[in-house]
Amino acid sequence: MKKFETFTGLVAPLDRNNVDTDVIIPKQFLKSIKRSGFGPNAFDEWRYLDHGEPGMDNSVRPENPNFVLNQSRYRSASILLARANFGCGSSREHAPWALADYGFKVILAESFADIFFNNSFKNGLLPLALPRIELDALFGLTEYTPGFSLTVDLAAQTLVRPDGHVIAFDVDPFRKECLLNGWDDISLTLRHADEIREFEERRKCEFPWLFPA
Repeated sequence: MKKFETFTGLVAPLDRNNVDTDVIIPKQFLKSIKRSGFGPNAFDEWRYLDHGEPGMDNSVRPENPNFVLNQSRYRSASILLARANFGCGSSREHAPWALADYGFKVILAESFADIFFNNSFKNGLLPLALPRIELDALFGLTEYTPGFSLTVDLAAQTLVRPDGHVIAFDVDPFRKECLLNGWDDISLTLRHADEIREFEERRKCEFPWLFPA
């Protein structure tokens, strides 16, 4: 997992409540267990006018001109702005995979479904719950300010608007440390590789019958 670094990113407004994981990445795309390649089908049913299936050439599919991410001003967004209960529905880890593969690094919403929230941190995404008053202001600024961006500083736990307004956010210290260092579950385990090897060697000596030649 890549280290989460301070960056300034374009904001895209998805002004909807209860965006569920089947919308984020529909079920027909869950056949792969790789973490990459899902970005072109993120929000597939909203993004395209036809029905998507794995293996289709998305470059020739008809796009829905009314979907926000198909608007030229938002195509390179790396911060997604949403409403309450984002990521509800099934527990599929493919949802944060698809968002990250699309190019999003931060999701701002009023609230998140618990499993999606946890999965996001484990896959390098930063989900931040903000007060509705801050979200309302961000939606307004994003709509009426072409190229509206935010500077995200995880170490300082701040979002900074172009006008200098600072939005402080809370984040679990352990999850913050993992993102800043690029530690996923495997990386955390490998930090104890020496201790694991020592334990295995000790077990072989103490219980040799468990380790036949």
